[in-house]
Amino acid sequence: MLQEKIKQFTAEIKSFVPASAADVENFKLKFLVTKGVVKALFEEFKTVSVEEKRTLGKVLNEFKQLAESTYNSAQAQFAQVGKKLEREEGDLTLPGEGFQLGSRHPLSLVRKEIVEIFKKLGFIVAEGPEIEDDWHNFSALNFPPEHPARDMQDTFFVEKKTGNDIALRTHTSSVQVRMMEMGKPPFRAIMPGRVYRNEAISARAHCFFHQIEGLYVDENVSFADLKQTLFHFVQELYGEGTKVRFRPSYFPFTEPSAEMDISCTICKGDGCQLCKQSGWVEILGCGMVDPNVLENCGIDSKKYTGFAFGMGIERVTNLKYEIRDLRLFSENDVRFLSQFETELV
Repeated sequence: MLQEKIKQFTAEIKSFVPASAADVENFKLKFLVTKGVVKALFEEFKTVSVEEKRTLGKVLNEFKQLAESTYNSAQAQFAQVGKKLEREEGDLTLPGEGFQLGSRHPLSLVRKEIVEIFKKLGFIVAEGPEIEDDWHNFSALNFPPEHPARDMQDTFFVEKKTGNDIALRTHTSSVQVRMMEMGKPPFRAIMPGRVYRNEAISARAHCFFHQIEGLYVDENVSFADLKQTLFHFVQELYGEGTKVRFRPSYFPFTEPSAEMDISCTICKGDGCQLCKQSGWVEILGCGMVDPNVLENCGIDSKKYTGFAFGMGIERVTNLKYEIRDLRLFSENDVRFLSQFETELV
């Protein structure tokens, strides 16, 4: 019952005593983000009767205000602690500490390794702008106007224009469109870069991350070419004997489409928390380029075919180095980064 839920969560909020800034962030993720408790209760409120709405409306608004004020107060508390530490002066007469040699970021290491593997297969590296228009980010890639990825909850819009919104790119597929528009087949390229999506930050998700997408367009390109290319990539990156499987999927810009799994590198297929006891981990999406996308870019789909694939570098790095929290990649914690000193190449 809605009223009982409000009462239960109210008691939890009133008893909330944060011990660290991390506790404050976890409180926000539980109660105040798009998929949090407050949003869920307001969605449930829409389904109650008119009589109940008269009673519960005020109670629910007060609950929301309580959650927001509790979060703001806790956030301010730890902000003051941070400022106090910044004001503390050290002994300027003490000798300075020597500079340590840095190391490459794990994402840079894995990106370089992926690029080198595909370069051996004849793929060049292509790059494009991080701020994109609607055509290159969505429309040319066969996204219909009502597609969920166009919703404000998923995309960071820079400027809303009638018929041509400007936004931070949500994938590096936009670079594929630009390449196909500007040249003639054959195309064989990979597109590494940073992308942005409006998501709550947690151990498994972030509002920005890194992708590498690939495109091969030529005459007589088949799904078998796609499978063999990706199979070779997996053996090079994770070692001989790594198992691969393809599962049917859906993407607006490829048909047929698939997701590719590899045998879990942590448990070796026996089952663990990372692979959810399945022994398999999904690392990328792929498929044959939809003929509509080729035609949108001025390429004759009756003469040419092609395949495309895309992977998150963070996901690949997680499996390679057994890193379980995405936030570590962007926090610049020296204790974390120093583990990769031996990887400086």
